[in-house]
Amino acid sequence: MDFIKKDINGESFNPFRLIGKDWFLLTSGNMNEYNTMTASWGQMGILWNKPVFTTVVRTSRKTFELMEKNEFFTASFFDEDYRSALNFCGSHSGRDCDKAKETGLVPVELEGTVAFEQAKAVMVCRKLYEKDMAEDDFLDKSLLKFYEKDPFHKTFIGEIVGYYTK
Repeated sequence: MDFIKKDINGESFNPFRLIGKDWFLLTSGNMNEYNTMTASWGQMGILWNKPVFTTVVRTSRKTFELMEKNEFFTASFFDEDYRSALNFCGSHSGRDCDKAKETGLVPVELEGTVAFEQAKAVMVCRKLYEKDMAEDDFLDKSLLKFYEKDPFHKTFIGEIVGYYTK
């Protein structure tokens, strides 16, 4: 079944469940070079009069390199049947394996960037803003526990330029 582009303003979903509980694959690149990673931190809303999706990526991730050099990224959302694929993509590096080959996920091109055929919904986003997180910017220092062993994230805000479902 092919993806159908829809107006995101007419859609209803719970972003807390979709992002935080169901998780998503964050992907950047093109069909020649891309990487994907599982994420469960993000935001959706309106900023600068545009529908936006905000995500964060640790600077150590392979996906980070591609987020830095590409204008677009996707957030692909899946049914629970794909939880094991999401677990794999969140625990293995694209530097060490082909995540699509290992999980059976099929990459597809949407608006010049990459998503996955098995996704139930995909947001194609064009980067509008990016900012490195820094220790001094944390007002609640208890949150620094997330960075005791790992590097800080970089924040990416993208305009949702395409919303696709099946």
